[in-house]
Amino acid sequence: GILFNTGAGQHILKNPLVVNSIIDKAALRRTDVILEVGPGTGNLTVKMLEKVKKVIACEIDPRLVGELQKRVQGTCLANKLEIKVGDILKTELPFFDACVANLPYQISSPFVFKLLLHRPFFRCAILMFQREFALRLVAKPGSKLYCRLSINTQLLARVDHLMKVGKNNFKPPPKVESSVVRIEPKNPPPPINFQEWDGLVRIAFVRKNKTLSAAFKSSAVEQLLDHNYRIHCSLHNTVSSFLIYYILFLCTVTYILTFIREIPENFKIAEKIQTVLKDTGYSEKRARSMDIDDFIRLLHGFNSEGIHFS
Repeated sequence: GILFNTGAGQHILKNPLVVNSIIDKAALRRTDVILEVGPGTGNLTVKMLEKVKKVIACEIDPRLVGELQKRVQGTCLANKLEIKVGDILKTELPFFDACVANLPYQISSPFVFKLLLHRPFFRCAILMFQREFALRLVAKPGSKLYCRLSINTQLLARVDHLMKVGKNNFKPPPKVESSVVRIEPKNPPPPINFQEWDGLVRIAFVRKNKTLSAAFKSSAVEQLLDHNYRIHCSLHNTVSSFLIYYILFLCTVTYILTFIREIPENFKIAEKIQTVLKDTGYSEKRARSMDIDDFIRLLHGFNSEGIHFS
């Protein structure tokens, strides 16, 4: 009797075989606390409640919250279910061991990164996505679907495509095919400032088929990096002024000068950018074919010259 809001991504997974397959691939444990986003009428929720310690279900639609509550009311499962009402993107995530969800597809990207930046670490996430989005998550360098989403996700997690799910497995059927993906965060995470990393990757992938030399010639990019460079030099010199009297007793003048970064009158950020690209060997490379190690080396090359992206 419920009219589902397809504009809000309400497509209920109705096939019990697919539901059971998702749960099997999640390898749930009796002691697990599970986070579920968009439980709908609870087809997946109820099955998980039978296998785990607790399910925290986050739902934005009060009508579906009522349906889910009625489904477990008066059963032994009711005490194992906690329902949070509201927008998951605006909600602080609770502690959980694993996340299992048939997500509203329009929140796929922001939710993935909210998950991956969440602490403490969770074991894994088994998530339903639009097929093309799922394939972008797992795409490798050289693939047509390889993009900023691919490399950012793979920097922070191991990502595996588990299975395809046809549109007829949902009520009402969506207009697109779906896929289930497993995401396992890297613990410990790579020792990289993610804001800096994403700033570099964002520039490189705006035109992923262009050479990096061409991509960095954008006036907007040059203005941003020039601004960041001048701030970096200013801060560097401020810190050095406090240290200079101390290191005078310890170091040579040459060493002292390494703490001080002055900007010449004829300084041009465009020239410095191109010098870094040439020195690192990435001037003629294209983002579409560069892997994580390539971008780490490039970021280090820029940072070592005082060029930052956050």
